[in-house]
Amino acid sequence: MDLVAFRATMSEASPPDGLSPSLEALWRAGNGAWDAAHGIVQTAGEGGDADADWVHAYLHRVEGDLGNAGYWYRRAGRPVASGSLDDEWAVIVTDLLRRP
Repeated sequence: MDLVAFRATMSEASPPDGLSPSLEALWRAGNGAWDAAHGIVQTAGEGGDADADWVHAYLHRVEGDLGNAGYWYRRAGRPVASGSLDDEWAVIVTDLLRRP
């Protein structure tokens, strides 16, 4: 699946089967379900999942809590994003979809 195909699933009632927790969280965030997305990455991040931490950072940026976002970017080993939220969402989705 690529970004275009992932975006096409956004009109469905539920995310596609087989998504990683981080991708499912991004799918839910893209559909306005911030709380559900946050719950997913919060749980996944407890196990030391750097991808979940990256998505967690993005979600706090969406929320406007930049201090908390900074913490999660550091934990994920990622630079703090400064572009648009839409661009960051697409960058993260694209990166995660390219992984085996």
